[in-house]
Amino acid sequence: MRQLSPAGQQIIDDIAKRYGYSTGAVLGMLQAVINGNGRMAQFNHPEFSGSGQWMSGGMTMVSDMFNNTLKASIDKLCAELAQLVATQPDLLGSGSFQSQQQGGQQQASHGGGRDDVAWHQAAAGSGASLFVAPAPGSAADWWGPGLGRPDSTGAQNGVRYAYFAQARRLAIDVNGKVTVYDTRDHRIGGFSQQQSHGGSLGFTSQHGLIDVARLPVVSADGAAPAAPSSQAAPAASPPPAAAAQPANAGNAAGMDIFAMIDRLAELRSRNILTEAEFNAKKTELLARL
Repeated sequence: MRQLSPAGQQIIDDIAKRYGYSTGAVLGMLQAVINGNGRMAQFNHPEFSGSGQWMSGGMTMVSDMFNNTLKASIDKLCAELAQLVATQPDLLGSGSFQSQQQGGQQQASHGGGRDDVAWHQAAAGSGASLFVAPAPGSAADWWGPGLGRPDSTGAQNGVRYAYFAQARRLAIDVNGKVTVYDTRDHRIGGFSQQQSHGGSLGFTSQHGLIDVARLPVVSADGAAPAAPSSQAAPAASPPPAAAAQPANAGNAAGMDIFAMIDRLAELRSRNILTEAEFNAKKTELLARL
């Protein structure tokens, strides 16, 4: 998270005292609300009973599922933080968080007294910035310069992402390493994280469920990917003796193709490939026989 300004630190300290949480817990929730574009938050903190999720105008889920008092407190806290970050210029994108937005309006009920209302009016009208301004020439957004504002952002299990439809780019931050992918012709409508395969991130588009690893990498931590070493020198011509293939080469090639189809079937069973993708690739392989 960017460094809080003195005014921002005072605001967060005041919120923590009013809700009875630590400043660290409120800071973590603030980042979750920012990652959720002010409409959603996925959080994990002991003071909030571990992991949970909040949606504006929707439901609040916590690990202690029958603790309605905690749910109500988190709902009010997140709604207040969402209103706070909405007063900050260029902090939130104009898009949605995944495809789960609930109408785009903050519908929280604060149930507080006149002091809460006055606090919100003062925070919105004071022009005070929550964060220290970035140094000249540095990028204020974690995805780096040149992409503009994302159409959708989100965070899930320690991974955050930002999707830029016009630029056809998808930025993903995993443990501080930011990778930018080319989304090609995909029109991304949602994201999912597979827990059983190293937490790999996938997305849905008009082509179905796609693994992010199948997209071309544009940059990693701001640097272009290295060219494959095979491009450094042309491949040597095969010796004349290798020009004649053994009589059983066709059978070996056929066995390789059937082995590849078996591997594709395994990927389909693990939901890495869709049924349509599997059938298309199988047809292509069988055509080589």
